[in-house]
Parts: sequence; structure tokens; C-alpha cells
Amino acid sequence: MNNKLSGRPVEWLVPLAFIFCAGWIIWHMPAFILDWGQDGEQLAAQFARINITPNAPIVIGKYIDIYNLLAFIALPALLIVGVLTVRRAPMEFENWRALDRLSVFIGRVTMMLIVLLTLVMLYEVVLRYVFEQPTLWASELSLWLAGFVFLTAGLYAMQQRSHIRIFLLYDVSPRWVQRVFDIISTSLIILFAAALFYGGYGEAFAKFSRWETFGTAFDPPIPATLKMAVLIVVPMVALQAVINLISDWNAVPVIHTAADDIDQDELDRLRAAVGADTDMQPKAGI
Repeated sequence: MNNKLSGRPVEWLVPLAFIFCAGWIIWHMPAFILDWGQDGEQLAAQFARINITPNAPIVIGKYIDIYNLLAFIALPALLIVGVLTVRRAPMEFENWRALDRLSVFIGRVTMMLIVLLTLVMLYEVVLRYVFEQPTLWASELSLWLAGFVFLTAGLYAMQQRSHIRIFLLYDVSPRWVQRVFDIISTSLIILFAAALFYGGYGEAFAKFSRWETFGTAFDPPIPATLKMAVLIVVPMVALQAVINLISDWNAVPVIHTAADDIDQDELDRLRAAVGADTDMQPKAGI
């Protein structure tokens, strides 16, 4: 893996472009369902209402226009570019495998989603309380984005080993027992992901096939998209747990102490501030 650290513009522009293409495809997903799945008057009427480019030339079937096709082609290309160009930030987990790159890129996408979510909320606050002209879409869009952030942040947290763990027994156990604990915890994650997929795929595919919406004035397809996202992201979390198990199998055990919760940079700043205040105090004469 390339050990260069992150910070280049491409590492943030690619996730933004990825979000734009994914958002375009999601918003125009009824066109793909109508052409590649089932046809229906209700779904066709819904697509006619939400279509952003109704006059664009149709290139596939009856509904997929040139812009939908370009976004559909660009999305996997941007995913590949993002995975290849992502770099470790200074505060991130150091030991990466090639398969970790996907989770880290999804983490970058999650970070940009949080920025977009904040901008949407600020926009709504300004319009509501300054101009007294609230929007009809900001609340539902914020909820929609927050749902994706909640899911994808879990994948990134798993790759970074930053999820909540209790180390009371783990730290005092010999290494071979720690490995047993790791196998048990990973197995439980896999079991949970399999049970969730088995129990939820029927409802998720049903909501996706009819493109179920939220039922508000903005009417975003929150049920159709988030239910399907759960089926995709949770197995990815389980796969990342397996990758972590393999990567950390021969790693040196980490001893966790209360000092782990201390921000060293903040502590250095406090020490510098206290030292500066001490230097400014008048010294007593002898």
C-alpha cells in the first residue's frame, strides 16, 4: 500500500462526484425499474413527476435518458478511482490491506455526506428564521442523508477499530484467548448480518420494486433506499470484521488504559497555555 498521507483535492472531489452520481441515479431509479424491472402506471406517473430532465433524449428502453446512462456508467468508475486514490489521514488506523480501501473510501463519502447534511440544515434555518420562508424538502432530506450517514459510518468505524468495545476481560487474557474472543465476536457479527439479510430482503426488495416513498410533500424514497442500503452495508460490515480478524491475527496486543481517552494534542495545548500564564506571573523578590 502507498504510505502517502491524505490531503489531496482528488480525495474529496471524487467522493463529492460519487455522491452526485449516486444521488442522480437514486432520484431517477424509477426509470431503471420501469425499463429493467416491472412496469406500472403508478410508478410511471411518479417518475414523470420527479424527472429532472424530461426532454433529454432516451437512449435505452422507454425511460432511461442520456444523463441517467452517464451517471450509471460514471458511478462505478468513480468508485474505482476513489478506492485507488484514497490515502490514510494522520489520525487513522495505520495497518491497511488492499480490501480496506473500499471501507476508507466509503468513510470519505460519509464525511462529505455530513458536510452536505450540515449545509442543508443551515440553509433551512436561514430561510425559516431569517426570511420566514421554510422549505418543503429540507427536513426529509436531512433525515434521508442522516440515515445513510448512520449506516456507512458503521462500516468506517469497523475498519478503524473505533466501535465500542469492552476490554475488561480481553486485556487480562493471554493472546490465544484473545484470538478466541476475536473469533467469537466476528462470528456473531456474521450471524447477525446473515439473519438480518434473511429476515429483511423480502420487505426490502418489495419496497424497492414499487419504489416506496415517504408520503410527504417532498416525498423522497426513504423506505425504498434505506431498506436496501441496510442489506448492502451490514454484510459489508461483516466482511470488514473478517478482514480485521485476519489483519490483526498476528498483531501485537494493545493494552488499553484510561490514558487512551486523553487527547494528547489538547493536553499539549493546555500545558503550553499554563506555562505561558506562569511566565507572565510577577516573580517575588528575594
